[in-house]
Amino acid sequence: MHTFGYRANALLTFAITALAFICAIASFSDKFSNQNPSAEIQILNINRFKKQSHGNDEVSLTLDISADLQSLFTWNTKQVFVFVAAEYETPKNFLNQVSLWDAIIPAKEDAKFRIQVSNKYRFIDQGQNLRGKEFNLTLHWHVMPKTGKMFADKIVMPGYSLPDAYR
Repeated sequence: MHTFGYRANALLTFAITALAFICAIASFSDKFSNQNPSAEIQILNINRFKKQSHGNDEVSLTLDISADLQSLFTWNTKQVFVFVAAEYETPKNFLNQVSLWDAIIPAKEDAKFRIQVSNKYRFIDQGQNLRGKEFNLTLHWHVMPKTGKMFADKIVMPGYSLPDAYR
């Protein structure tokens, strides 16, 4: 006859195995969800475009961000981290990314939004490379599930440019 310890060990092992199997199925079920987020970003105003005292370019923008990220939410989604980045090229670097705004979306009801905001983080280039520069605004998101692997994606919106002279 088996002792209480053997029986408890068998029961606990079975329970953990079943829980791991259920978590794997939950994570795998996210692969079948139809995700089609949409976003649009407009630059309403260039508030400030100047050369700092130590030679770097700095830009302050007012952005109009509208997005519908509701399709990213499934029953397994805990929250979505979303941010807007300015992306551009310079002679030194193929890709420069500067985060301008971010937010955490905790629920599907909050995933459809429109916000007008000045950049939350400073848009600074190390050098004098921003005058007349064309750049992309990219909406990135990271979906954080309750169980399983986190995944990320983005929508790139090209065609923005900065003025040729400081303001």
